[in-house]
Amino acid sequence: MSDRPVRWGILATGPMAAAFTEDLALIPEAEVVAVGSRSERSARLFADRFSIPRSYGSWHDLAADPEVDVVYVATPHAHHLAATTVCLDGGKAVLCEKPFALNRAQAASMAALAERHSLFLMEAMWTSLNPLIRRVRSMVDDGLIGEVRSVHADFGSRVPHVPGNRLRDPAAGGGALLDLGTYPVSFAHLLLGPPDQVAAWADLTGHGVDESTAMVLGYDSGAMAVLSCSLASESARSAVIHGTGGRIEIPADFYNPRSLVLRRDGHDPQTLVAEPQSGNGYGHQAREVMRCLREKRTQSDLLPLRGTLEVMGTLDRVRELVGLRYPGE
Repeated sequence: MSDRPVRWGILATGPMAAAFTEDLALIPEAEVVAVGSRSERSARLFADRFSIPRSYGSWHDLAADPEVDVVYVATPHAHHLAATTVCLDGGKAVLCEKPFALNRAQAASMAALAERHSLFLMEAMWTSLNPLIRRVRSMVDDGLIGEVRSVHADFGSRVPHVPGNRLRDPAAGGGALLDLGTYPVSFAHLLLGPPDQVAAWADLTGHGVDESTAMVLGYDSGAMAVLSCSLASESARSAVIHGTGGRIEIPADFYNPRSLVLRRDGHDPQTLVAEPQSGNGYGHQAREVMRCLREKRTQSDLLPLRGTLEVMGTLDRVRELVGLRYPGE
């Protein structure tokens, strides 16, 4: 692939698939060559919208296209296991939307299949590859705020009670935790790793999903993460990292930040502003996938599968504590 564009296939035709496809169009070394859906009409309309050469009315047909190098899986997460399995069995590298799966067992199955086929697989957790978030990680690693003692992050977005909304459908893996809570949990993991203790509380709806969830992650080092997510109300969607020598404040939206403030003991506050964003902000993860493919890697060292599995394990533990289970589990 060093002398030609990386050829992408898009699996699904919803808003996330559209946003990602828009960003791929801004990357000269990327080319979208095919789209697949369970609906032939939906795939054809999507292909027409984005001038994609080929459309398929099945996932298997997309995975069988010999000119596709990598597939972006953008289905609802209840279908991530099935869609990723089809693509990996078809010999395709995969970038799978977050949350990676419904639970850790599914995620581990996907990772094991990729290893058996010696194929690249990565979760599309764009926050971890955001340049400003990577700068935060570097500042923490360099000890600019001392030892991290706590991480606070929240993600609340008011979602109306509309019939058929997948966010409130247990069969689709709905609820605040997997759609929104995966961001603060992944953010805490990026800085502190997997927790040693987990405490959680949730407001469960009559439909069997969580309206709001609060989590405290504890670490044997004495550090903690205080996290929350909600479908009931808008939150600040901010994050703060407290260290023994200062703190880093990230205003809304912390998962795709445009600025941050570094406050070090004995120093004036320092504001860092992100570079102008290209498109919707998903290009960083696309470029990371393409870098890994050109280097013949099966995982990203910036977003390894081990970390994805650890995050899924934490989400599993939270669901166990609050009594949240999905059909078929």
